[in-house]
Amino acid sequence: MGRKSAKKQADPPSLEEFQEGRNGGAAQKKRKAGASSSSGEVKKSRKKSKKSKTEDAEDIEKEKKSLFDESEEEVYDSDEGKANGQTAMWSDDDEDMSALEKANEKGMGLAIEGFGSDDEEDLSEEGEADEFDDLSSDEEGESEIGEDGATAEQPRAKVLPTEEEKQMAADIASVKTRILEIVKVLENFKALAEEGRSRSEYVDQLLEDVSEYYGYSPFLAEKLFNLFSPEEAIEFFEANEVVRPVTIRANTLKTRRGDLKQALINRGANVEFIKWNKVGLQVFESQVPVGATPEYLAGHYILQAASSFLPVMALQPHENERILDMASAPGGKTTFISALMKNTGCVFANDSNKARTKSLVANIHRLGCTNTIVCNYDAREFPKVIGGFDRVLLDAPCSGTGVISKDQQVKTSRTEKDFIQLPFLQKQLILSAIDSVDAHSSTGGIIVYSTCSVMVEENEAVVDYALRKRPNVELVDPELEIGKPGFTSFRGKKFHPSLKHARRYYPHTYNVDGFFVAKLRKTGPSHHDTSKAGAKEKEDRAKTESEEANPIINDDFANFNAEEDNELIEQSRRRAMRKKGLKPSTKKKD
Repeated sequence: MGRKSAKKQADPPSLEEFQEGRNGGAAQKKRKAGASSSSGEVKKSRKKSKKSKTEDAEDIEKEKKSLFDESEEEVYDSDEGKANGQTAMWSDDDEDMSALEKANEKGMGLAIEGFGSDDEEDLSEEGEADEFDDLSSDEEGESEIGEDGATAEQPRAKVLPTEEEKQMAADIASVKTRILEIVKVLENFKALAEEGRSRSEYVDQLLEDVSEYYGYSPFLAEKLFNLFSPEEAIEFFEANEVVRPVTIRANTLKTRRGDLKQALINRGANVEFIKWNKVGLQVFESQVPVGATPEYLAGHYILQAASSFLPVMALQPHENERILDMASAPGGKTTFISALMKNTGCVFANDSNKARTKSLVANIHRLGCTNTIVCNYDAREFPKVIGGFDRVLLDAPCSGTGVISKDQQVKTSRTEKDFIQLPFLQKQLILSAIDSVDAHSSTGGIIVYSTCSVMVEENEAVVDYALRKRPNVELVDPELEIGKPGFTSFRGKKFHPSLKHARRYYPHTYNVDGFFVAKLRKTGPSHHDTSKAGAKEKEDRAKTESEEANPIINDDFANFNAEEDNELIEQSRRRAMRKKGLKPSTKKKD
């Protein structure tokens, strides 16, 4: 072999190494093409492949020249060696190369030429593909970024189902997801709606999904949906799926709220004060049934929904007044009135359903209310039965759309007929309540109208009707700490401006049953009252006042005739003897 140099020349790659590199590059190219799923990853891998293959081609060309170019006299170990002026390193066995090495050299040269040609074709194809990708990416970039540099809107998501998808049965989870997506679109319709789709299409699909997911009839779902914004409507529907908290009212005739709370805590109950009133307690959990404790049986409290406190709080009864509760069963509001009056005055507890008066009487006795009279009249008969009350509470019968969490049947049982008949009855009742109040009462003249419904037809529309039919009443502030203002307009219909003083309550806002409260004050007598009962009452009152003003003194009243009395007494004695089977004597024995 030749002489040894201080640094050896880099050995050229063998034929097997070049073939492995060629096959490995092709396999790698296939794997990258198959594994790339997103356009960004494909472009990135192609750019890397293009760069690496270009570098490989340049290296191969250099190796070819260094290995087989006979005119090249100097071989440097690196570019650094040439720059440092290193001397050439000659190989000792250049002239003594064996035939086998020459054959390897020849085969390696052919392999290099083949590898280079195939790789150049691949590089040309990759270059064209990369140019196409770069062009498409540039076009996408131009579409995403406008002339002013602002990013354009993202593609609008497809929310509404196709006709084919409607025919297929959808699972509950997908229906709920679609409800939320449609609500999001309706909140920002201009930016998120699909092109060519109207708002009514989204609303119709939302109502259909609400009916299916929450179990409402399409009719009732639409009526409730129209009361709120789309987002708040879904909150209302969701709140109706959750039972309201258990609440009790302390009976101040027998105990105080603080003492009652401590007594229940001692029995293992977790209770807290209701902040917006002075008598309510909320029960979170209890080791004993709250309807069977000694305190309950002793009448220290009553199970009562927190929303039922509101009408009585708005009524503000005073001591020694005459108050009428027109629809009082089962007695929660009646007994609250008696407690606020401290068992003074008189409370008329009326209910048209005789069967319901049993629970009314039971609660009155248990809570110790002694100033209450229970009666069973059609409330529309007032004031013909009796009138002249200082205050009247009318918790009118209604559709129950505010207490759906308690009665799930409301979702499907209410029809359009109900919202025609019930408002008609409620309008009659509120007029009777107004006529039953004494406008000249020194302390009252107040009417409170309430329902456990959230429908406008049963609330604002009824009060607006009363204000038009009875100009001698006005709507006043109920002075309640919580509640949303009533509607002064709804879907194109205008109501009296003073209806802003009414109060609305929803389960998703205050965690109470849906409720409505309106407070009216009677400012003058009802001039329309020409009924016989009313005329007779006025006549009797005038006669009584006249007699009190001119009392009768030393009158010939009650002058008796003794002889006539004796004869009547004798006849009575004879009849009594005959009944006993005795024969009366014709003459009285001396």
